[in-house]
Amino acid sequence: MKLRDFLIGVATGLAVAVIIKETSEQVAPYKPANKVLENIKNEFKEVAPIDGSWIFMKTEEFSNGVSTIPVYRGGISRVNDGATETFEFAADARTGVVVDLQQV
Repeated sequence: MKLRDFLIGVATGLAVAVIIKETSEQVAPYKPANKVLENIKNEFKEVAPIDGSWIFMKTEEFSNGVSTIPVYRGGISRVNDGATETFEFAADARTGVVVDLQQV
């Protein structure tokens, strides 16, 4: 096998990988809801053990007065010092960042 043929194969493979990545982001621009929930749960676990959690798999619009973004809504309950704390959140569907958190 010639070096030239090998390099052409590598370049073709890289080009196809980039095209597939870009296409998949256009088809599914949102992070999977279960990944978003896992990341949020990991942050909560640093403070206290998680008792339960949930997330809506469909996005909804969230407005902060300036802009409107698609978010996942969900909630987490944890036991902290013997008392149950329940939180509801809204997480940006594109990045997974929590944009609203309220204790219920």
